[in-house]
Parts: sequence; C-alpha cells; structure tokens
Amino acid sequence: MVRLTTDLIAKSCNHFKHRRSSFPQYLKKLTHLNFSNKNIEEIDDLSMCQNLTVLYLYDNNITRICNLGFASNLSHLYMQNNNISHIENLSGLKKLSKLYLGGNSITVLEGLEELVELEELHLEGQRLPCGEKLLFDPRTLLCLAECLTVLNINKNNIDEIRDLAVLKKLTHFFAAENQLQDMQELEEVLSQWPQLRRMDLSGNPVCCKPKYRDNLITVCLGLDELDGKEITELSRQFLINWKASREAKKKLKDERIMSGPFTYPFTDLNMAPHPSYNDDHANFLDQKKPLEGWRSNGEVCSEHPLLDRRRMRPRNVKMAVSTGLLRDVDDSANV
Repeated sequence: MVRLTTDLIAKSCNHFKHRRSSFPQYLKKLTHLNFSNKNIEEIDDLSMCQNLTVLYLYDNNITRICNLGFASNLSHLYMQNNNISHIENLSGLKKLSKLYLGGNSITVLEGLEELVELEELHLEGQRLPCGEKLLFDPRTLLCLAECLTVLNINKNNIDEIRDLAVLKKLTHFFAAENQLQDMQELEEVLSQWPQLRRMDLSGNPVCCKPKYRDNLITVCLGLDELDGKEITELSRQFLINWKASREAKKKLKDERIMSGPFTYPFTDLNMAPHPSYNDDHANFLDQKKPLEGWRSNGEVCSEHPLLDRRRMRPRNVKMAVSTGLLRDVDDSANV
C-alpha cells in the first residue's frame, strides 16, 4: 500500500535537497503539494504542513478522505479520479474554495455544511451503481446557498434538479449528459438563479423539446453561454420581444373570449324545443296525455314566433274559437 507521508514527501521533493533549511521548516513553509498519479491509497499524518493551500491528489487509488483536518489554510483540493465513496472529514477546511471530486464513486452530495467559503464544487462522472443517480442532501445545499457559484454534476444520471433551486449564487452550472426532461421544472429552477452566466445541459432529453434554447434564454436574462454556444445581446433582445408579443396576443384572445356574446346552442330555430316541453315533459311520461298547446291530431294551437322556412312566412296559427267567428274570418278573407 502506498501512503502519503512526510517521508514520501522528503524522498520525492527535489526542490528541498538544494535548500539549507531543515526539513521540518521546509514542510512548515510548504504551500503547494502535488502527488497526483502516484498510486497513493491512503493519506497519512501531514500536520507539519500547516501552511498548505493547494493539494493535488488526483488520479490515485484513495478510498477515503482523512487526515486533512490540520490544513486550515487549504483553499484548493484536487481528488478527482480516485475510489472515494463518501464526502467526509472536510469540516476543518474553513478556507476551502475549490473542491474537485469528479470520477469517484460518490452517491450523495453531503458533508459540506461547514465549508462556508466553498465557491466551486466538481462532482462530474461518478461511478454509480446501475440504475442509481447522484442525490443531494438538502442540509448541505442550504449551507452552500450563499457561497457556491460553480457546480459541475455532468454524467450522473440526474433526472431532476428542483432541490438545487436554493443555490441562488450560481454563475456556472454544468449538468450535461444526464436525464433531465421536464422543461417546466427547468424554467422554474433557472428563474431562481439571477446571476447565472454559463450553463451546459447538452445531452439531456430536454434539449429535444420545441423552443428549448429560446425559452431558456428568455428565462435566464443574464445568460452569456448555453451548451457551448454564445448568446448575443441582439438574439436575446429579439427573443424577449417575441415572447412579450406572444403573451400579449394570448392575453387579448383570452379577454375576447371572456367578454364575447353568449351564443344560443340551437342555431336552427326549427330545432329548438317547444316552450312547453320542459314544463310538461314529466307529465307526458307519467300520464300519457297531450302536452298543453297541442291538439290530439297534432295541430298547433298555441302562438309561437317561429318561421316556416319552406314558405318564409309565419306558420298557420289556429285558436280554439266559436263556429260563427271562424265563418266571419273566412268571409272577410274571401273579400
């Protein structure tokens, strides 16, 4: 097993061999340490490196983050492409601003509640079990809300980002080659990130949605680059005007629908039900008697203002009157 120790540092540090100071003094002044791609599996006690600010440990076989509590001045930690499965033991790194953990086996974003100065977090390409996705601890996200500006979660089988809406300080967001497909959720979350300048969602199903790029540009008014393509101010203004015009037309259409005249359902007057139908329908079914206003032989005997479409004149109206009156009406008609 290869362990990162002070002895290993002494053997590998050619720069120290030409110095007159003692090794402990050299370790105390050391600010940058690079042990990338050295087959290291474990970090030993490095407490003598009190002023360490940048530590490169990427491309090794480290399985656990440990023994870094001494590095209170550490600002950059590079541990991508190892075998780390949990984010832990980082609470003492109060000045850490950039953390690189891509290419590990981390399943949950957690354990960063004490890193109040963390600005960049890189978790791309985790080696996840089949069918699983990278999850987010709400407590960690809430603690990072006021400091995190760059988040890289590419290639992690993520299908929703609603929990990330609290990260209101984000300026760079990378979530390419995931499983995002809900356009409405995406617009809701992005509307919470007013400082967003650069974003990459390429390789997600949502990119195939109609007007995908146009909609995101109008939601993120400060966005300068989307999926690797620059957004010009001219194109942004055009899309903003287009969206405003579309919404204005929709509003006008809705107002016309709400204020328009009521249309009677029967466009053909001959199809309209007789006025007495509704009142006598029940009696007709129960008592089997003619409806009021109709004779037993089917002749109309009540007044109704309908027109006879075939003759374009009022229908014949007959009323129940005496025989003498009918004869007088007929004589006057013959004259």
